[in-house]
Amino acid sequence: MATVAIVMGSDSDLSVMKKAAEILEHFGVDFEMRIISAHREPDVFFDFAKEAAANDTRIIIAGAGLAAHLPGMCAALFPLPVIGVPMQGGALSGKDALYSIVQMPPGVPVATVAIDGGKNAGLLAVRMLAISDGALLEQLKEYAASQKEEVMQKDARLQQTGYKAYDR
Repeated sequence: MATVAIVMGSDSDLSVMKKAAEILEHFGVDFEMRIISAHREPDVFFDFAKEAAANDTRIIIAGAGLAAHLPGMCAALFPLPVIGVPMQGGALSGKDALYSIVQMPPGVPVATVAIDGGKNAGLLAVRMLAISDGALLEQLKEYAASQKEEVMQKDARLQQTGYKAYDR
Protein backbone atom coordinates (compact mmCIF):
# COMPACT_ATOMS: atom_id res chain seq x y z
CA MET A 1 0.00 0.00 0.00
CA ALA A 2 0.89 3.66 -0.09
CA THR A 3 3.12 5.48 2.38
CA VAL A 4 0.72 8.45 2.52
CA ALA A 5 -3.03 8.33 2.15
CA ILE A 6 -4.82 11.46 0.98
CA VAL A 7 -8.49 11.33 1.83
CA MET A 8 -11.37 13.73 1.36
CA GLY A 9 -15.06 13.55 1.97
CA SER A 10 -16.09 14.90 -1.41
CA ASP A 11 -14.73 15.41 -4.91
CA SER A 12 -15.31 19.14 -4.37
CA ASP A 13 -12.13 19.00 -2.23
CA LEU A 14 -10.04 17.54 -5.05
CA SER A 15 -8.57 20.80 -6.36
CA VAL A 16 -7.01 21.50 -2.94
CA MET A 17 -5.97 17.92 -2.17
CA LYS A 18 -4.31 17.53 -5.60
CA LYS A 19 -1.75 20.06 -4.42
CA ALA A 20 -0.68 17.63 -1.68
CA ALA A 21 -0.46 14.87 -4.28
CA GLU A 22 1.68 17.04 -6.56
CA ILE A 23 4.17 17.65 -3.73
CA LEU A 24 4.32 13.94 -2.88
CA GLU A 25 4.90 13.13 -6.56
CA HIS A 26 7.67 15.76 -6.74
CA PHE A 27 9.50 14.03 -3.89
CA GLY A 28 8.79 10.50 -5.13
CA VAL A 29 6.62 9.59 -2.12
CA ASP A 30 4.17 6.76 -2.77
CA PHE A 31 0.56 7.75 -2.03
CA GLU A 32 -3.03 6.86 -2.65
CA MET A 33 -5.95 9.27 -2.93
CA ARG A 34 -9.48 8.38 -1.86
CA ILE A 35 -12.91 9.95 -1.48
CA ILE A 36 -14.32 8.52 1.72
CA SER A 37 -17.16 10.02 3.69
CA ALA A 38 -17.15 9.49 7.45
CA HIS A 39 -20.83 10.48 7.48
CA ARG A 40 -22.24 8.84 4.36
CA GLU A 41 -20.30 5.56 4.42
CA PRO A 42 -19.05 5.09 7.98
CA ASP A 43 -18.40 1.37 7.53
CA VAL A 44 -16.06 1.99 4.58
CA PHE A 45 -14.38 4.83 6.47
CA PHE A 46 -13.88 2.77 9.64
CA ASP A 47 -12.36 -0.13 7.68
CA PHE A 48 -10.01 2.23 5.85
CA ALA A 49 -8.82 4.11 8.96
CA LYS A 50 -8.43 0.99 11.11
CA GLU A 51 -6.49 -0.93 8.46
CA ALA A 52 -4.31 1.90 7.10
CA ALA A 53 -1.33 1.33 9.42
CA ALA A 54 -1.37 -2.42 8.77
CA ASN A 55 -1.32 -1.58 5.05
CA ASP A 56 1.95 0.39 5.50
CA THR A 57 0.37 3.84 5.46
CA ARG A 58 2.52 6.08 7.65
CA ILE A 59 0.64 9.40 7.36
CA ILE A 60 -2.91 10.35 6.48
CA ILE A 61 -3.66 13.75 4.96
CA ALA A 62 -7.38 14.37 5.44
CA GLY A 63 -9.26 17.27 3.92
CA ALA A 64 -12.68 18.35 5.11
CA GLY A 65 -15.00 21.30 5.14
CA LEU A 66 -17.84 22.51 7.35
CA ALA A 67 -17.89 20.40 10.54
CA ALA A 68 -14.70 18.68 9.31
CA HIS A 69 -15.03 15.34 11.08
CA LEU A 70 -12.84 13.34 8.69
CA PRO A 71 -9.38 14.35 10.04
CA GLY A 72 -10.37 13.90 13.69
CA MET A 73 -12.03 10.57 13.06
CA CYS A 74 -8.92 9.41 11.18
CA ALA A 75 -6.82 10.44 14.20
CA ALA A 76 -9.15 8.53 16.52
CA LEU A 77 -8.66 5.29 14.57
CA PHE A 78 -5.19 5.61 12.97
CA PRO A 79 -2.24 5.50 15.42
CA LEU A 80 0.22 7.47 13.25
CA PRO A 81 0.26 11.16 12.16
CA VAL A 82 -2.81 12.77 10.61
CA ILE A 83 -2.59 16.11 8.85
CA GLY A 84 -5.87 17.99 8.55
CA VAL A 85 -6.65 20.34 5.69
CA PRO A 86 -9.64 22.59 6.39
CA MET A 87 -11.57 23.51 3.24
CA GLN A 88 -12.87 26.93 2.42
CA GLY A 89 -16.60 27.18 1.88
CA GLY A 90 -19.91 27.28 3.63
CA ALA A 91 -21.37 30.12 5.64
CA LEU A 92 -18.16 30.63 7.63
CA SER A 93 -15.71 30.46 4.69
CA GLY A 94 -13.77 27.54 6.16
CA LYS A 95 -13.35 28.90 9.68
CA ASP A 96 -15.72 26.24 10.99
CA ALA A 97 -13.59 23.53 9.38
CA LEU A 98 -10.39 25.10 10.71
CA TYR A 99 -11.72 25.24 14.26
CA SER A 100 -13.11 21.70 14.05
CA ILE A 101 -9.76 20.30 13.00
CA VAL A 102 -7.41 22.38 15.13
CA GLN A 103 -9.46 22.08 18.35
CA MET A 104 -9.21 18.33 18.81
CA PRO A 105 -9.59 17.03 22.36
CA PRO A 106 -6.48 16.06 24.33
CA GLY A 107 -5.17 12.67 23.29
CA VAL A 108 -6.35 12.86 19.66
CA PRO A 109 -3.90 15.18 17.87
CA VAL A 110 -4.28 16.36 14.30
CA ALA A 111 -1.57 18.49 12.71
CA THR A 112 -3.46 21.28 10.96
CA VAL A 113 -2.46 23.45 8.02
CA ALA A 114 -4.11 26.60 6.69
CA ILE A 115 -7.52 26.67 5.06
CA ASP A 116 -7.05 25.13 1.58
CA GLY A 117 -3.43 24.35 2.53
CA GLY A 118 -3.02 21.19 0.48
CA LYS A 119 0.51 22.05 -0.67
CA ASN A 120 1.72 22.59 2.91
CA ALA A 121 0.04 19.36 3.98
CA GLY A 122 2.08 17.52 1.36
CA LEU A 123 5.27 19.26 2.46
CA LEU A 124 4.58 18.51 6.12
CA ALA A 125 4.11 14.83 5.27
CA VAL A 126 7.42 14.81 3.39
CA ARG A 127 9.15 16.48 6.34
CA MET A 128 7.73 13.86 8.71
CA LEU A 129 8.98 11.06 6.48
CA ALA A 130 12.38 12.75 6.14
CA ILE A 131 12.98 12.28 9.87
CA SER A 132 14.06 8.72 9.08
CA ASP A 133 14.99 9.10 5.40
CA GLY A 134 18.24 10.92 4.68
CA ALA A 135 17.72 10.99 0.91
CA LEU A 136 14.34 12.63 1.35
CA LEU A 137 15.90 15.16 3.74
CA GLU A 138 18.45 16.09 1.07
CA GLN A 139 15.64 16.55 -1.46
CA LEU A 140 13.89 18.89 0.99
CA LYS A 141 17.06 20.95 1.35
CA GLU A 142 17.32 21.21 -2.44
CA TYR A 143 13.66 22.21 -2.63
CA ALA A 144 14.20 24.99 -0.09
CA ALA A 145 17.24 26.21 -2.02
CA SER A 146 15.21 26.29 -5.25
CA GLN A 147 12.51 28.35 -3.53
CA LYS A 148 15.16 30.82 -2.38
CA GLU A 149 16.58 31.04 -5.89
CA GLU A 150 13.11 31.63 -7.35
CA VAL A 151 12.52 34.58 -5.01
CA MET A 152 15.94 36.02 -5.77
CA GLN A 153 15.26 35.81 -9.52
CA LYS A 154 11.90 37.57 -9.10
CA ASP A 155 13.56 40.30 -7.06
CA ALA A 156 16.27 40.75 -9.70
CA ARG A 157 13.60 41.16 -12.41
CA LEU A 158 11.79 43.69 -10.24
CA GLN A 159 14.98 45.66 -9.67
CA GLN A 160 15.72 45.72 -13.42
CA THR A 161 12.34 47.25 -14.22
CA GLY A 162 12.77 50.14 -11.84
CA TYR A 163 9.48 48.99 -10.23
CA LYS A 164 7.41 50.41 -13.11
CA ALA A 165 6.76 47.66 -15.60
CA TYR A 166 7.18 44.61 -13.44
CA ASP A 167 5.42 41.59 -14.86
CA ARG A 168 6.17 38.07 -13.74
